[in-house]
Amino acid sequence: MDVAVRSARVALVGNPNSGKTALFNALTGAHQKVANYAGVTVERKEGLIRTGDGRTMSVLDLPGTYSLRARSPDEEVTRDAVLGRLAGEAPPDVIVAVADATNLRLVLRLILELKAVGRPMVLALNMYDIAQRQGLRIDLERLQAELGVPIVTTVATRKRGVEDLVSAVNAAAGHLSATSEGGWMAPDAEALRGKAREAERIMKACVRPPERPDTLTGRIDSVLLHPVGGLLILMTLLFVMFQAVFSWATPFMDGIEAGLGALGVGVAAVTPDGIWESLIVDGLISGVGSVLVFLPQILILFLFIILLEDFGYMARAAFLMDRIMGGAGLHGRAFIPLLSSFACAIPGVMAARVIDSKRDRLTTIMVAPLMTCSARIPVYTLIIAAFIPNQTVWGFANLQGLVMFGLYAAGILSALAVSFVIRRIFWRGAVEPFMMELPAYKTPDLRSVLVNLWLRARIFLERAGRIILPLMVLVWALSTFPYPPEGATQPAIDYSFAGMMGKALEPIFAPIGFNWQMVIALIPGMAAREVAVAALGTVYAVADPETATAVLATTLAGQWSLATGLAFLAWYVFAPQCVATLGVVKRETNSWKWMWVMVAYMFGLAYLAAFLTYRAAVALGGG
Repeated sequence: MDVAVRSARVALVGNPNSGKTALFNALTGAHQKVANYAGVTVERKEGLIRTGDGRTMSVLDLPGTYSLRARSPDEEVTRDAVLGRLAGEAPPDVIVAVADATNLRLVLRLILELKAVGRPMVLALNMYDIAQRQGLRIDLERLQAELGVPIVTTVATRKRGVEDLVSAVNAAAGHLSATSEGGWMAPDAEALRGKAREAERIMKACVRPPERPDTLTGRIDSVLLHPVGGLLILMTLLFVMFQAVFSWATPFMDGIEAGLGALGVGVAAVTPDGIWESLIVDGLISGVGSVLVFLPQILILFLFIILLEDFGYMARAAFLMDRIMGGAGLHGRAFIPLLSSFACAIPGVMAARVIDSKRDRLTTIMVAPLMTCSARIPVYTLIIAAFIPNQTVWGFANLQGLVMFGLYAAGILSALAVSFVIRRIFWRGAVEPFMMELPAYKTPDLRSVLVNLWLRARIFLERAGRIILPLMVLVWALSTFPYPPEGATQPAIDYSFAGMMGKALEPIFAPIGFNWQMVIALIPGMAAREVAVAALGTVYAVADPETATAVLATTLAGQWSLATGLAFLAWYVFAPQCVATLGVVKRETNSWKWMWVMVAYMFGLAYLAAFLTYRAAVALGGG
């Protein structure tokens, strides 16, 4: 075999909700990495597979698209990747068009567009088991003849047909030639109408209506999409999710906390007293460990989001929220970016690319950071554990979980309120109608869910090592040096650089009840919200070595008033405590103006909310 083609690049292209990512996971397993495309902030997933004859193939999971016309930024990346227009990216050697076998009408036009690119192509007819179960009759031989590409039926969630697909792709890669580059040109309106007519003709010739229509989907949708009952079910699901974040994670968090405590004691026992013991125990273990303990809660949140997405419920949740969001001036498609922001505002801001209208996209970007991201969970959990009793109310609900639910609700309501104001002040006009294809219900694949969870855990742990660790060393150094003078009566940290900085800035934050230790935590917390918890762990550990391995929440409960704790929560509902998010907003809007508008309005809201919360709590006796 020609050595030049032993390594091949394969691109997975398909409509949203076609099972493309599940197929990617089935092909590559754990051999995958997540990064960004060169020059843009769209996330890319790439993995490796090896064929039976020794060829290595690089598989790229491209963003979902309906056409190479590319009406949204996400679709532009897919188009440019397919055509080899991305900086530093070669065009794919083979295109795998991934189609939902139960819904071929839309994808056929995309396949015809992909054929015009001139690259070797294979059609993966995914979710074929659902099509068979519905009695959908697809004439595979005729469809293959009409399209002129090999067809492989797959069930990605159960890895059926994956080996056949690899063989077909391998065979296609073996037919590469110098003339395969193609001379694709953007089709005009008449050409698009011609492709639509051709797709409709192929659909009628090769696909017949199901003998057994999927009445189960209709019956489920009649309940889940009910204008009243459906919203109640959605709210109940969100309520259960936030309760689970506390209830299910507690044993795992206790285990991590006990392990870190034992580690701190063990290190202190074998390390001589002095600066190195302080760095390791007070700086690293207390700082980084105070963030790692929240990993179980973050994974539980991601577990719910992944399961709901794989089940097919997310698109229906967007449909349910369309009327509410439309009333606030948001496009129905904004629900997915905003829901993604519950995990992290960065992919949420990037996901706004699915919105065609520039104004609607910008509105979504401006409010996405108000959604409660996973980085806020360590802060919320710490303060809730310190000041909110762990007790049951109404006979079934955990009070701490209720407060967490309230914080999430505050973020959602504030996002709706801000979007309403933006639409009324910056631009007026009707919101474009919401159109979204509802995918078939599917049983989530356990392996795919675990792979996605592992990826999220790895990203969190890498973030802890890459961002939090060096920042904690810096915070420790600022909190330790210079040493107190002879005869000093205050804690050593009072005489440090951190103490000086905190006390200099304290008057600005005194009206909202913040002390200088909290001010210190806010500064490195701009790098990432969860760093504030690590900074507090380091500051209070250095201030009082006896608390180095103690529960930080207990320490704060003794140091802060209830009003201060509640004000800190209110601050974090609104404050833009994440430089990375601000950087992505600048890149997505291609404007410094909108980034600074976001900084100004979010810090303004944070200060106002903290001030009102603190004063109200003091007036009610919580000071």
